[in-house]
Amino acid sequence: MTQKENTLVECLDGSASAGAEDAFRLVYAEVFAEPPYNETEDDVAATFRRFRSQTRKRTFRGVLARTGDGEPVGMAYGYPLGPRTRWWDQLTRPVPDDMRREDGHRTFGLMEIAVRGPWRGHGTAGRLHAALLAGTEAERVLLNVHPGSKAAQAAYRAWGYRKIGEARPWEGADLHDVMLLDRTTEATARPADDSEAGGRGEAGPERPRRRQS
Repeated sequence: MTQKENTLVECLDGSASAGAEDAFRLVYAEVFAEPPYNETEDDVAATFRRFRSQTRKRTFRGVLARTGDGEPVGMAYGYPLGPRTRWWDQLTRPVPDDMRREDGHRTFGLMEIAVRGPWRGHGTAGRLHAALLAGTEAERVLLNVHPGSKAAQAAYRAWGYRKIGEARPWEGADLHDVMLLDRTTEATARPADDSEAGGRGEAGPERPRRRQS
């Protein structure tokens, strides 16, 4: 396989994503083993226990990028945040009530986005991001990004995300930057240059962490 080989991006609902768990897991395990994340096999196992629960959500969305012969090279997934989400509670400084208001439609939570190393730099992350959000009604997208992933942060900013605070998404976690994309203005954002994105994945891969609802 060559780094420049064309890839196909497939959109999946929760049931189909659950059926493709092995592909999601392959990408995740390889990419998130890289610094600054350094995830272990136990970390991966815990993530995919949560993944199985998440895919049962009616609004779950997943996307996979594969080579022409079916090898997984990238993935992304997430779902809209419900009214009782704990995401906003993790911020180190409170935000206004109007910002944290959720109704199950307003905000799409981007849980993960990752591209394997040999396929970075060719637009795959941008295609995954666009496909994941295509057709959603959410007016904004929320994610957490590790501050050590400079390439990820650069890609997110290029896509129109802005930092709105900091959070520890789970007990013992490093402090993460919380970033928000306003989809009412995203058309003005500069397209991301995938050369900016590296590390664990082209655009992240980022973790609002599945311990949140």
